[in-house]
Amino acid sequence: MHSLLKMFLGLALMAGFAGAAQAQAPFGKVEDAVKYRKNALFVMSQHFGRLGPVVKGERPYDKDEVAKNVAIAEQMSKLPWAGFVAGSDKGDTRAKPEIWSDAAKFKAAGEKMEQEMSKLSQAAKGGDLNAVKAQFGEVGKACKGCHDAYRKE
Repeated sequence: MHSLLKMFLGLALMAGFAGAAQAQAPFGKVEDAVKYRKNALFVMSQHFGRLGPVVKGERPYDKDEVAKNVAIAEQMSKLPWAGFVAGSDKGDTRAKPEIWSDAAKFKAAGEKMEQEMSKLSQAAKGGDLNAVKAQFGEVGKACKGCHDAYRKE
């Protein structure tokens, strides 16, 4: 009976460790990582894209509305990188293999976009439409640079 109790406690302990390890894993399945990064990038692009008509003069400039959209885009710009896990280069994704084969450059491209987005946030908070326009272009260049190098069309 004593050995049965030891075995039960050992199994319970192992199950506990396995559960803790699973809870620490960022994604249960590779497909979840792909969905996560795609959704983060989608929400970011939706809020960033709302600035386009304002920057082009097609919609009136509303400082508060621009700042709100930029704040969301800035926050979202920090999220997708966790979803580029090993094995997530397959399935429903347009990610190029260079993301993993040249991870340092990919990371630098992501950091560049985040930095430019942060500068856009500062410009939006300042309320100067010309500064917003200029920085909007810089964010766009950073996004395009990453898409050209790391996204299949």
